[in-house]
Amino acid sequence: MEEAEQLPLSPILPSDGEARRRICTAGCDRPVKVCLCDKLPHQPLSTATQIVILQHPHEQRQKLATVPVLRKCLKNCQIIIGRKLRKGSSPLLDNLYHSGADSTPLRRAVYLFPGTELMPSVDIGEWRSSSNSECIDGFVLIVFDGTWKHAKEMMYASLPFLSKFATCICFGCDYDVGGGSIYNSDLILKKEPYKGCMSTMEAVARVLRFLEPAGLEVEAKLVEVLKSMVRLQACYLKPTKPRPKLLKKGMEPED
Repeated sequence: MEEAEQLPLSPILPSDGEARRRICTAGCDRPVKVCLCDKLPHQPLSTATQIVILQHPHEQRQKLATVPVLRKCLKNCQIIIGRKLRKGSSPLLDNLYHSGADSTPLRRAVYLFPGTELMPSVDIGEWRSSSNSECIDGFVLIVFDGTWKHAKEMMYASLPFLSKFATCICFGCDYDVGGGSIYNSDLILKKEPYKGCMSTMEAVARVLRFLEPAGLEVEAKLVEVLKSMVRLQACYLKPTKPRPKLLKKGMEPED
């Protein structure tokens, strides 16, 4: 009996879904469709400022999170997964906490959050101009990463710990005006709740402008990476159609 001729096997190409799920292992650890390797700094930027980010556990599952990209860009960036800061969360913060027990603590730590009537904050520009930079060897920046609701919860839960050694700073935020979206800004990945709100990566970039000796250069590099991230994401936006206005029964449409 003659053996059947064996045909050459054709290569199995990955489907679009499989290609989207493939992760780039060259450096950015993002899906290959939105790889940022060519936009990231060749070496993480070294800063005198130590950045500590408290990230809500839910944010680890967010596809548009900027914190993983920010950690690729900055050398002195520590991420803590949790819902509050306390003693034992970070050796760096523990040292600041114990030094804050002195009668005249050196307030070189700041945490970023919009102030309220009950808990006022200081504008970052005013705070930086009034601080004595000559006696401060590097700042510590603390940021909360999560939804607006989660960020408020994490900040207030951490306040008993932070109030011992850190100052609350802010940028302008208008609670009466809705925030922007990817459709009207090249720095926003998703709809922001209020005017002045921004992603964690943009917030850190804006603050480092004030804290770093070469702050403008650091800010520009981080912002350029964020813009590239937004541009890539914008390619996958679905066209939106305005919703028809629903009328109550008995009402006639307006001309």
